[in-house]
Amino acid sequence: MKILVTGGRGYIGGITAALLQQNGHQTIIYDLKNGRDIKDTRRLEKTLKAEKIEAVLHFAAYIEMGESIINPQKYFDNNFLGSQSLLEAMVVAGINKIIFSSTAGVYGNPARIPIRETDRKLPENPYGQSKLMTEELLRFYDRIYGIKSISLRYFNAAGATLDAKMGEAHQPESHLIPNVIRAVLNNKEFILHGNNYPTQDGTCIRDYIQVLDLAQAHILALKALMTGRQTDVFNVGTGQGYSNLEVIKMIEKISGQPVKLTIGPRRPGDANELVADPAKIKQTLKWQPQYSDLATIIRTAWHWHKNQATI
Repeated sequence: MKILVTGGRGYIGGITAALLQQNGHQTIIYDLKNGRDIKDTRRLEKTLKAEKIEAVLHFAAYIEMGESIINPQKYFDNNFLGSQSLLEAMVVAGINKIIFSSTAGVYGNPARIPIRETDRKLPENPYGQSKLMTEELLRFYDRIYGIKSISLRYFNAAGATLDAKMGEAHQPESHLIPNVIRAVLNNKEFILHGNNYPTQDGTCIRDYIQVLDLAQAHILALKALMTGRQTDVFNVGTGQGYSNLEVIKMIEKISGQPVKLTIGPRRPGDANELVADPAKIKQTLKWQPQYSDLATIIRTAWHWHKNQATI
């Protein structure tokens, strides 16, 4: 199958594209890093038609929650209007299958833990809101144009490939695990944003999903769409939450080095606790995480970052 992968030179998109290729699919990468903007609808239309694309995996998005509060226009313009541009191009090109990279950020501070797909959605920041708006857009494009979609609400993607060839490197980087590892490797201080949250140790709790398990969720979602699955949405998480301090302690254990920790102010827009109820994706798509224990997540991330430091 020939698949367009938007954001296919990013962290999750790149690793998923590689897994698609391993599964016998042909991928066309559409990414700002190779000069291709999803907001250029006409160019997208031409690409979809010329390449005879059969389905789309849509990763392209800005992802920094804090930045989205400072510059909301950037997030609504790219994440929401860019997605609308992609869907318009798909309509013209006659393509009716798309997997969408959504986020647990659509829930905001949840009413209960673990979070189910049907729970209330009150995003804490424009990033989460832009993803929720796109999910709603997808439902209308199904109703009006018959475009079938599966939205995957990621919890915290982390880790690297087992061979340490592909890993997480955003610029700038806002995620906990890579930032702590970089601080350790460079013998620098790490500032933890907030230790007065209403959690067991005062730090935020997150459900971490190893990137290979997340990529596999996309493969299964694509297979489901291609075999008649209707538009749907799934949490992608493990159901196990870890606090920021627990993650830092695991990094110290795996690296054998202490973290020079300083407590700073909270980041705007951070939810207290986000932990998935993954029952739906496990039951419906038969997805099972294989690499998402915290030790494997940290070990793969550590090896990748350490390799990068020596290149």
